[in-house]
Amino acid sequence: MKIRAEALLFDNDGTLLSSLESVNRCWTRWAEEYGITAAEFARVELHGRPAAEIAADLLPAARVPEAVVRIEQLEVADVAGGVHLLPGTRALLDSLPADRWAVVTSATRRLAEARLGEVGIRPKNLIAADDITRGKPDPEPFLLAARRLGVDPARCVVFEDAPAGLQAGRAAGMTTVALATTHRAAELTADAVVDDLSAVSALVTDGAVEISVRN
Repeated sequence: MKIRAEALLFDNDGTLLSSLESVNRCWTRWAEEYGITAAEFARVELHGRPAAEIAADLLPAARVPEAVVRIEQLEVADVAGGVHLLPGTRALLDSLPADRWAVVTSATRRLAEARLGEVGIRPKNLIAADDITRGKPDPEPFLLAARRLGVDPARCVVFEDAPAGLQAGRAAGMTTVALATTHRAAELTADAVVDDLSAVSALVTDGAVEISVRN
């Protein structure tokens, strides 16, 4: 599959890098600290959603702000050794000009920068939970990224591993490429589905990016 685009928008966790072990450790400890049962915790979708929304699903509104601060503390402290690049990430990002791509994550800026820094990625453009009022599956994060890059949303390609993120990309009117890194391919609705970014290559031309996707 060939896609001609002007900007590439990447989710972070599960797309560029994996922090699953860290996430599981930290959220399990967080749930224990806040007296949330395993059954209650299992009913909530964690992946691809801002921490504030997850906390709001599990706790009274008055406790959410402190709970969000606490999970950020736990996750930032767990970055060292708990994060690694996924296949294809380095090669693809190294082939792109800094102003042609952005990271669009549901994590806070502090956490996103800590995780990205741990694996040596320092994006010029980063949209984090701090920058938006509505998280994925709302299209706001991806639309903001397109505005920051000065690109028509229809000329953007979203790379995501979570159903909520793919839904957000579709709602923004963007082409979507799903990575089957944290969900089964059958659970992902996108224009293309790949195992990871090693199936994607890019060639920068005059003002555009020619993307090749090997299904």
